[in-house]
Amino acid sequence: MSTKAKIATIGQYVDQEVLLEGWLWNKRSSGKIAFLNIRDGSGFIQGVVAKEDVPEELFALAKGLSQETSIRVTGKVRAEERSPIGYELTVTGIEVVSRTEDYPITPKEHGVDFLLDHRHLWIRSPRQRAILKIRAEVIKGMRDFFDKNGFTQVDPPILTPSSAEGTTNMFQTEYVNGENAYLSQSGQLYMEAAAMALGKVYSFGPTFRAEKSKTRKHMNEFWMIEPEMAYVEHAENMQIQEALVKHTIKHVLDNCPQELKAIQRDTAPLERVVNEKFPIITYAEAVKILQEKGHDFPYGEDFGAPHETELTNHFDLPVFVEKWPANIKAFYMQPDPEDNSVILGADLLAPEGYGEIVGGSQRIHDYELMKERYAEHGFDESYNWYLELRQYGSVPHSGFGIGLERTIAWICGIDHIRETIMIPRTLYRLYP
Repeated sequence: MSTKAKIATIGQYVDQEVLLEGWLWNKRSSGKIAFLNIRDGSGFIQGVVAKEDVPEELFALAKGLSQETSIRVTGKVRAEERSPIGYELTVTGIEVVSRTEDYPITPKEHGVDFLLDHRHLWIRSPRQRAILKIRAEVIKGMRDFFDKNGFTQVDPPILTPSSAEGTTNMFQTEYVNGENAYLSQSGQLYMEAAAMALGKVYSFGPTFRAEKSKTRKHMNEFWMIEPEMAYVEHAENMQIQEALVKHTIKHVLDNCPQELKAIQRDTAPLERVVNEKFPIITYAEAVKILQEKGHDFPYGEDFGAPHETELTNHFDLPVFVEKWPANIKAFYMQPDPEDNSVILGADLLAPEGYGEIVGGSQRIHDYELMKERYAEHGFDESYNWYLELRQYGSVPHSGFGIGLERTIAWICGIDHIRETIMIPRTLYRLYP
């Protein structure tokens, strides 16, 4: 009996007969040889069926297979330098499990809307599969970093009574008792409570924003990693962010060489990120750089995509922009003791035009100052529990949020964030 194998580890079986269970991605044939591109979820391999070496009915079956027909294939593994994975399969047997007819995604060019309508099938393609594999390794690398550095994962609620930052772009529903409830935009406030119990914590989960944006960097459902750390202040917070990003990229470089090659990602910029120190500039310095480069950009506004790209092109590395004007940042951010018009916080901008991937800050820990912020913003009693964190055993603490899909888009070097998640939820798309 043939040994059951996976394509990802096929190199262990050179000169042995194996059984692969998968699907026919595509095929081509000359008069006497059929080349089957077989996938099994772990990878792709070419199977070669030579007419002179197999029974006539097997060769006819191979030539008649249709795209995405599910099959069990037996054959002998052999080394092949011309193969992208270094191996091929000399096919000796084929069993059709389920025949597919008129598969909608053919090798021809398709429009994006068509592919998104068939996203449940599109993810079978080599490029989309590679991106999803890289996503899995990004998640694994991040968890590995936190686990090795003494963080505890905590899961904040997804249904909340209010917004984390007082915004209105929220999905609203009715709770079981008739109260208004909202899908979480961020778990940060709850993670601050967890940090007071466990020291260093992180959450990893979905977040939802109902903003009507259709840029290549926005989705209405996405995933966030949100660490919070007791007794960590602004400078150390940035050090931890840099270490996380470098660890994650190195993890992907080490574990996804085939996937990065499949999507044609130039890894040289990523390797530079791993090996060089991230520059840190103030918001005021960033504004000066933009103005010197010809941008009509006034102090006190948030950056748009062209401004973020200009800043990262200036350094050709991820760059921290710190000490933003307090009036354009969230209420909970700690003022700079040397200039209370700015906050002890920073955004990390990714190079190559990908912009902000991390936003973080030291949080206000002073009870009286937080009460002032509450009065300024007119917060209702749904925020009382958060104020109590400053009333009972408050300490200096910091945290940040890193957007998973934006980080993946940068690492993969892809144009649109929608390819970084299995089924994207964007402004006009709730199908499939």
